[in-house]
Amino acid sequence: MAAFQEKPMGFFTDTSICIGCKACEVACKEWNQLQGDPAKFTADSYDNTGQLDAQNWRHVQFIEQVPDNNGVVFNPTPIAGGQAWLMMSDVCKHCKNASCMEVCPTNALMRTEYDTVYIQNDVCNGCRNCISACPYGVIGFNEEKGIAQKCTLCYDRLQGGLQPACAKACPTESIKFGYIDDLHKVADDRLANLQKQGYAKAQLYGRDEKVYGGLNAFFLLMDKPEVYKLPNEANATLPSRNNLPGYVGGVATAVVGLIAGLLAFRSGRMNGNSNNTTTTPH
Repeated sequence: MAAFQEKPMGFFTDTSICIGCKACEVACKEWNQLQGDPAKFTADSYDNTGQLDAQNWRHVQFIEQVPDNNGVVFNPTPIAGGQAWLMMSDVCKHCKNASCMEVCPTNALMRTEYDTVYIQNDVCNGCRNCISACPYGVIGFNEEKGIAQKCTLCYDRLQGGLQPACAKACPTESIKFGYIDDLHKVADDRLANLQKQGYAKAQLYGRDEKVYGGLNAFFLLMDKPEVYKLPNEANATLPSRNNLPGYVGGVATAVVGLIAGLLAFRSGRMNGNSNNTTTTPH
């Protein structure tokens, strides 16, 4: 298969047709040789993965929307008397403005020729700064290897002209892979069709620059981002080290403190000299 062109590529995940089969999780682990975490009871519906981490680079969320005992559903849906599932295959967003790259001291996190965010295992020093910085909780720490790990968007497969394993395995094509410009057009058309069908809450997340400069793995959601545990536009801002106003304010504060310290020191010396001065009798 011919290699891909060196331009932005990524995922468009259409949650409206995700069936929660977890084929993406299995394919990801198989290709990347991830052992997975030990099985445990999470008491969280059918979600036995729990979260994204060093061993789970794909995570299928199961969000139940069911009526309460009075038959009232807080997030009403037009089917099954208000009972419904929201499912989403979550993954690293490969942000245009990636906070993990901002804080990495060794530049282990790099931007590939496909505009994806990739961790270089041989450069990572295991400091875990990126784990703390990621707003999506995507990155995990591999205790055995002593490095941070996350989705690579199957960088090795891309270099060989193959699409990522998760997209290849998805039976409903909920996970679509391709060039970002092409995916944007597909997403816009899909959203327009759903809204015509009456799905007023349907929305694109990460399609534009309002969320961390845009996401190379963006989503069509059937409810608000918060329902899927995603930060909304108001909260999706990147704290940057390149903060000129902050630097200027810090320098000004330091200068004022230095001047105040020098004045206090000078005043103290003068008072001390005055106290030590004695009058000689005539």
